[in-house]
Amino acid sequence: MYPHIFVTPKVYSGKECVRNNANVFAGYGKKCLIVTSKSGAIKSGALDDVCDALKQNGISYNVYNEISENPLVSTVIEGGKIAREFGADFIIGIGGGSPLDASKAVAICAMNPEYDIDGLYNRKNPSKALPVILVGTTSGTGSEVTGVSVLTNDKTMQKKSIGGADCYATVSFFDAKYTYSMNYETNVTTSLDAFAHAVEGYFSPKCTEYPKMYAEKAIKCLFNGINTLYETKCIPNENVRDELYLGSIYAGLELNVCGAGFPHTVGYVLTEEFNVPHGKACTAFMPLYLQKAKREDAEKFHEFLRCVGVNEFKLIEIIKALTNVKIEASDEQIQTWCLRWKDGNKNFDNSPGGFDYKQAEQAIKSLR
Repeated sequence: MYPHIFVTPKVYSGKECVRNNANVFAGYGKKCLIVTSKSGAIKSGALDDVCDALKQNGISYNVYNEISENPLVSTVIEGGKIAREFGADFIIGIGGGSPLDASKAVAICAMNPEYDIDGLYNRKNPSKALPVILVGTTSGTGSEVTGVSVLTNDKTMQKKSIGGADCYATVSFFDAKYTYSMNYETNVTTSLDAFAHAVEGYFSPKCTEYPKMYAEKAIKCLFNGINTLYETKCIPNENVRDELYLGSIYAGLELNVCGAGFPHTVGYVLTEEFNVPHGKACTAFMPLYLQKAKREDAEKFHEFLRCVGVNEFKLIEIIKALTNVKIEASDEQIQTWCLRWKDGNKNFDNSPGGFDYKQAEQAIKSLR
């Protein structure tokens, strides 16, 4: 049985693809809301390119730049309200995973003014949504091509995703030059995030030949860049950064089919409680994930090592060195955090050999 495969957005790629395809924006209306963070879109040059394209087409726009890391549901609800009041015909998201994910939710909230926090998570899927155009500026989430939006629930302050057909962009622009403004640490964390997507998907029980093709491409592209970051401790050259961006897109295409495993879910605790960047929060549990994958399917594990191009011990050394997460927490705290998964979790079920909340407790304790 093959998994359901969603069709991804219309894509424009390559250097200067926004400027060279400015006419594309004209097809979606005369008013738009740009959803972004305070600085990333400006530093990357993406905001200037998008605004110039809009001006060329006589499209008026408003900029909503209140998106922070791990965006709150209340923030996207407010964005939806602003989009309605402005009369936006479409949404443009510019940035890394947080602004892109938030843009999808803003587009949904704009068309569904009745949604509160619970309403967004419990919405009818798919909901009505404004068209969304995405311009990525990091090599991390692959949100440009995925049907997922990860948000922080204001009530619980826990990260939780929404997903489905209403969470896909209509158009995405891939120009790796926008990633060139990232510093070394951001290059590391975003690359680790994309690598986690690729690895977790590769060992998912849903990984048939179609997504495996994308996962293998992603693993090769991303690990080459990750190894460069490890060895040089410097921002890589443009060729490597181009490869990292391409790898993040391949990982996103695989994620559409395979989903994530337990490292992504358990990693949310590290971000919520210790402000660990999402990519490192995921790869903190990658050594354990790989141990389980090796036990479940040794042959596939060795295929994976051939894609990476190093042995198991070197791979773990690199991941641990770049991740470097240590925490202080009591047994009682960890037990409380893990109770949210007592009734199970889809990403636990999607992991090799399965996983449960008791194993999550032990995984978190191992980081002390």
